[in-house]
Amino acid sequence: MLSPHFVVAAVCFLDAESRVLTVRKRDTHAFMLPGGKLEPGENPAAAALREVDEEIGVALRPADLTSLGVWTAPAANEPGASVTATVYTATLPAPPVAAREIAELRWLHPAGAAAVAPLLRDHVFPALLSA
Repeated sequence: MLSPHFVVAAVCFLDAESRVLTVRKRDTHAFMLPGGKLEPGENPAAAALREVDEEIGVALRPADLTSLGVWTAPAANEPGASVTATVYTATLPAPPVAAREIAELRWLHPAGAAAVAPLLRDHVFPALLSA
């Protein structure tokens, strides 16, 4: 049987101290970027915009997104599964608020983050640190 594979989109927000806004979903331990799975027929940018609005109450426009990269990594909260993520950066236009399945928001510095999703640890944080 094939392992589950999810296609997701996410947005990386940085603050003035180069920390990244991360979210933790209820009943999970790993912090990840705001974002989620694409719906049928949805492109990554549209999914990123929808998910950011749903999860942290921040409305962005397509022009607000800048591509950071596309990576594949083990899924953080689904053992044996993997994700391919299209990751964007954007400026945070309003204070984020945890909504829906989000239990906690946390600003983490890429050089010293602890319990984060493999996608962040192995791909997004190194990309940010090398920029």
